[in-house]
Amino acid sequence: MYLKDYTTVSMARENLDEYFGFYNGERRHQSLGDKTPAEIYFEAA
Repeated sequence: MYLKDYTTVSMARENLDEYFGFYNGERRHQSLGDKTPAEIYFEAA
């Protein structure tokens, strides 16, 4: 994640929500057997 200069809190929240959605729901992690964190979490439930 790169540091950004957000002008408002709402802009920061919007961008962070987008990033975390990508990181947890779309980005596959080699250490998780090429699954997303969401796949691992919901698989265990």
